[in-house]
Amino acid sequence: MSDKKKIKIAVETKEVDSAKKELKKTDAAKKHKKKGHDLIKEMEAKLKAAQEESKETYDRFLRVSAEFENYKKRSSREMDEFRKFANESLIKEMLSVVDNLERAINSSNDAKQANSGLVEGVDITLKEILKIFEKFNVKPVESLKKRFDPNFHQAVMTEETDDYTEHTVINELQKGYMMHDRLLRPAMVVVSMPKVKSNDEKSSTIKNKNDKIN
Repeated sequence: MSDKKKIKIAVETKEVDSAKKELKKTDAAKKHKKKGHDLIKEMEAKLKAAQEESKETYDRFLRVSAEFENYKKRSSREMDEFRKFANESLIKEMLSVVDNLERAINSSNDAKQANSGLVEGVDITLKEILKIFEKFNVKPVESLKKRFDPNFHQAVMTEETDDYTEHTVINELQKGYMMHDRLLRPAMVVVSMPKVKSNDEKSSTIKNKNDKIN
């Protein structure tokens, strides 16, 4: 084989080897690029998952915070209610004492020979108890000459009268009491109703109407 051919073969071999090396480099670069692309995708997926987890954690935090605020408000309301009505049972028991003192004073006013000193002592005792009631915001229910209200009044009986409009409280047999905005007991009352006219009265009324027409 001549020297020229040998040189040509050697050159071609070098070129082939060089091409192979370049091809390997290209393949390696492609693989590296693909690996880098996959890594980016993986990082993006992890970032998205972390963001979703962070959002869920924040939402849970907001819910827990809202529930805690509601709990504080509810506890505060319950504590206020407890303070306002802590003495409710005792006050209810005292109402009968007040009733008896008032009856004693009223009956002594009707009696001609009453011990004025004793009556005065009872009256002072009653006033002191009523002062304690005011301190705990206990007030009597307004009843007399008021329209009957089943939320605050208990109708014990009715009375026919033309002096008041129908369903007006005309007498109070027992006082009712409120404690703040809560009813301790309703007032026992007598309620008005219109008089039932007799047949003669009805006939007279009809006759008067006919006379006016004629």
